[in-house]
Amino acid sequence: MAIDTTQQAKAIAKYIRMSPHKVRRVLDQIRGRQYREALIILEFMPYKACGPVLKVLRSAVANAEHNLGIDPSTLVVSEAFADGGPVLKRYRPRAQGRAYQIRKPTCHITVAVAPEATK
Repeated sequence: MAIDTTQQAKAIAKYIRMSPHKVRRVLDQIRGRQYREALIILEFMPYKACGPVLKVLRSAVANAEHNLGIDPSTLVVSEAFADGGPVLKRYRPRAQGRAYQIRKPTCHITVAVAPEATK
């Protein structure tokens, strides 16, 4: 299956309060798949990361449909990645006056869709 990356629509969700490591395991499942197939996979996977990824995927497809005039049935997930965002640092009190640092990671999710190249 060849992908035509000349017409590519992208969507980015920034500062999602979730570890990029956990989001990547979801993105690995949909990368390179048809749009409809990716939707079904995201609906039935049991991970919390599926919610934001589904939202970004739908936004990318809406961008392709509205801005480029591409039919959603021909779209394929051409790129899907999660980069680390800023880390919220919090402190938890511990025994004998100590404080342990708690790191609350954020991530930026990027999904790009492109039509299948016709032969």
